[in-house]
Amino acid sequence: MINPFNNFTKKKIGGLLLILVIIIAFGFGGFGGGFSTGNQNNIAKINNTSISTQDFMDYLNKSGLSQEVIKENIDKNVIEELLSALVSTTLLDLEIKGLNLSITKDVLIKKIKNNKNFQNENGVFERKLYEKFLLTNNSSAPMFEMRLKNNELQKQLFTYISGGTKTPEFLINKFYKEKNRKLDINYINLNIHYKQAESFTDSEVKYFVNENAKKLEQDYIDFSYVNIGPKNLIGIEEYNQAFFEKIDDIENLISKNIDFKTIVQGLDLSPTSVTSYINIDNEKTTENKIYNSRKDKIEILEDNGTYIFYNIENLETKLPNLDDNKFKKRIKNLLSQKEKYIFNQKILNKINEKKFTQTSFKELGKNGIKNIKLNSINDDKKFEKNSIEILYSLPIDSFTLIADKKSNVYVAKTVSYKEENLTKNSVDFNKISIEEGAQSKNVILKSYDLFLNNRYQVVVNEKTLERVKNYFK
Repeated sequence: MINPFNNFTKKKIGGLLLILVIIIAFGFGGFGGGFSTGNQNNIAKINNTSISTQDFMDYLNKSGLSQEVIKENIDKNVIEELLSALVSTTLLDLEIKGLNLSITKDVLIKKIKNNKNFQNENGVFERKLYEKFLLTNNSSAPMFEMRLKNNELQKQLFTYISGGTKTPEFLINKFYKEKNRKLDINYINLNIHYKQAESFTDSEVKYFVNENAKKLEQDYIDFSYVNIGPKNLIGIEEYNQAFFEKIDDIENLISKNIDFKTIVQGLDLSPTSVTSYINIDNEKTTENKIYNSRKDKIEILEDNGTYIFYNIENLETKLPNLDDNKFKKRIKNLLSQKEKYIFNQKILNKINEKKFTQTSFKELGKNGIKNIKLNSINDDKKFEKNSIEILYSLPIDSFTLIADKKSNVYVAKTVSYKEENLTKNSVDFNKISIEEGAQSKNVILKSYDLFLNNRYQVVVNEKTLERVKNYFK
C-alpha cells in the first residue's frame, strides 16, 4: 500500500534551499469541505512521523493556490510538488526539534518592529502599518508570527550546520587565483573545415533521403481559415466585451460539433483555403501557426492578440518531393550538420585518446591560428561561459573543443596563465572571502543533504495521493 516516493530523496536539497528563499503568499485559496479526511489516512511518512491527508489539505489551503490553479496544473505534477514541499518542511521541523533550536517571543517582536514595511518615514514601528499588511494579505497576527518563527528557526538550522566555518587566507588566495588568473589560449575556428550545405550534390541528397525516408516523412494538411478581429466580427476596431462574447459563441458552436463551413457562413466571413501545406521554413506566418497547432481539427487559435479560426480538412503523412527546393535545402542543412558532428567527434576522440598533438593542431590551423587572453573565468566576451569554465579546469598545453555564443565550434589550446596573489590588504579581499565562504557553505549543505538522505526514509501512500488528485480533477 505504501511505496517509496523516489523523487523526494533525490530532491531534498532543492526543497530545503528553496524553503529559505521562497516566501509563500499570505492569501488563502480555500478548498471548502468537499474532500473527506475523516478517516485520517496518511498520505506520506518520514521515518515514524506521519503526514495525514488533513495535514496536506491544510497545507494546500495555506499555499495561496486556488483550487482552479491546482486543477489546471494537475497533469504537471503540481500535487506531487506541493507534497514534496510539505515533506521538506516537515523534515526541517524534525531536525529543528532534534537539535532543540528555539526562538523567544521577544526576538520575534524585535524582528517585526525592525521590519521596514511596518515603520514610518522616521523608522519608527507603527501598529497600524502592521495591521494593514495583515489585512491586505488576508492573514492574522498569530499566523504571520508562526511563519516568521518557522523561517527564523530554519535560518538557525542552516546557520548551525554551516556556521563557524572560517576559511584560512591561503584557501581564499587559492580561490582567487583559480577564478582570476589571466589565461592565454590559441584557437582555431573549425568553420573553415566544414563542408558547406550548398556543396552537397543532388545524388548525396537523394541517397540521404532514401536512407532516412521514414524519419523524413511529414504531415501535409488541407485546411481553411479566417482571421478574426473586432472589425470583421462586430464592425468596430475595439477589442471589447461584445467581441469576446462572439468568440465564446463560436467556441460553443465548436463544442456542439457545428461544422466550420456553417459557422463562417453564419458570421458572413470568407475563408481562405490551403491544400497540401507543410511547414518547411518555420517562419511566423498564419499558415505555419495553423500547421504547428494541427493536433486540433477545428479551433480558434489565439496568438499575441490575433485570432485565427481554422479547420483541418485532411492530413496525409508522406515523404516530401525532392523537387521541392525548400525540402532540398533542409536536407542539405541536415547533411551539413551531420558532417560537422562527425568532424568534431573525430577531433574530440583524438583529444580524449591523447592522440591530438601540437603537430595536429598546427596542421589543422595552417590557414590561421588565433590567440586571445582571458582575464578571468567570467570573461565571456568571446566564448560562452561553459567553454571558459572548461578551459580554466585544464592544465597548460591541453587541447579541447569550445564554442562561442553563436554555436561556432573551435579547437583551443591552453598556452599559459599568469596569477596574482591576494593579500588581506587587497581591496577585494573581503569580497573574495565572502564568495569563497559561500562556496564552502554550499559544499557543507550538499554534504548535509546526503546525511539527510541516509537518516530519513520518505514513503508515500500512492492510493491516498491518487485520491487527492482525483478530488481536483
